[in-house]
Amino acid sequence: MEHIKTIIDRVRSTGANLYQKDFFLTWNKTRKELDLVLLVADVLKQMRANNISTRVFDSGLAVSLFRDNSTRTRFSYASAANLLGLTVQDLDEGKSQIAHGETVRETANMISFLTEIIGIRDDMYLGAGHTYMKEVGEALEDGHKQKVLPVRPGIVNLQCDVDHPTQSMADLMHLINHYGSVEALRGKKIAMTWAYSPSYGKPLSVPQGVINLMTRFGMEVSLAHPEGYGLIPEVMDVARKNAAQFGGKFEHVNTMEEAFAGADIVYPKSWAPFHVMERRTDLLRAQDTNGLKDLEKECLTNNARHTDWECNREKMNLTKDKKALYMHCLPADISEISCKQGEVSMEVFEQYRIPTYVQAGYKPYIIAAMMLTNRFNDPAGVLEKLLAKNQNRVIV
Repeated sequence: MEHIKTIIDRVRSTGANLYQKDFFLTWNKTRKELDLVLLVADVLKQMRANNISTRVFDSGLAVSLFRDNSTRTRFSYASAANLLGLTVQDLDEGKSQIAHGETVRETANMISFLTEIIGIRDDMYLGAGHTYMKEVGEALEDGHKQKVLPVRPGIVNLQCDVDHPTQSMADLMHLINHYGSVEALRGKKIAMTWAYSPSYGKPLSVPQGVINLMTRFGMEVSLAHPEGYGLIPEVMDVARKNAAQFGGKFEHVNTMEEAFAGADIVYPKSWAPFHVMERRTDLLRAQDTNGLKDLEKECLTNNARHTDWECNREKMNLTKDKKALYMHCLPADISEISCKQGEVSMEVFEQYRIPTYVQAGYKPYIIAAMMLTNRFNDPAGVLEKLLAKNQNRVIV
């Protein structure tokens, strides 16, 4: 209990306030605001481990809108909402009036009468996902201003075309716990590299989220990918500025071997080239099925030229003491298991399989922390009341 009180004191000492602030991009949040989310997530995790209820809502909805397939994030969002006492309602666009031309402005208001939080995943269209989330936010502002909505629901970005904040923050929380503290991350080298996959069209948001968040915490980030697989240039510029401002390092190298050399952490993950995602977005909007098939064929052929971009034992032996921490947002393309050849060898993944599950396990707490800090002006005070109440989550 004393340990939890100490973390709550640290929550208050951040001086940060995310009340009624949507969580869209990590690089638009201050370092203190990021610390606030991490610490609140830690308190919630500690309370659940100590069988203390963290239900701060008696009623209310947490609406989820997934425009792409999801397992971990979908269930993490539901778990987070339930942890705080909210009921999840999924918005299935195919079963709604959106298919009949209902506007974003109308939909946003119609789903929000008794809603506290809206979680949105929209990563399919480059240049559209983040824009759509902001449009929903503007509609909610208008609905609240016009007294249609009693409260203005907060928005949590569950992955867009630009960033995946719940993933990168969960990754960061995993690293903090693995190394023992935030301070211990300073100077650690993380290799964020492209890896071969027998599929195409994977979003850019995970690598972009990682390079921008880890540079904020003084880490040395090494980005590597084959020629032509670059990220959004403006996002890479942000990573460079972050490194310069926060004492980290950002380098852009040409091979997986260069990135892995001396690395403390490796994060090999496939993604589609920036220019491919632009073309794919145009084809999706035009509903050009044949064009999409041709693009997929072209991209898979291009991917096949880089099958040597696999995280295997040989490359892991290049890392610091030959035992870097392997990370992945999952699901990984595992050679000889999920595919003939993929992002990571069967041997390496099996060695780190449980740590990747632990990594994923931080996401529900990160999402819950984003929800709680959005809805309450004094999160430290709320957490203190929960701790003092000491209501059992499980009644034995």
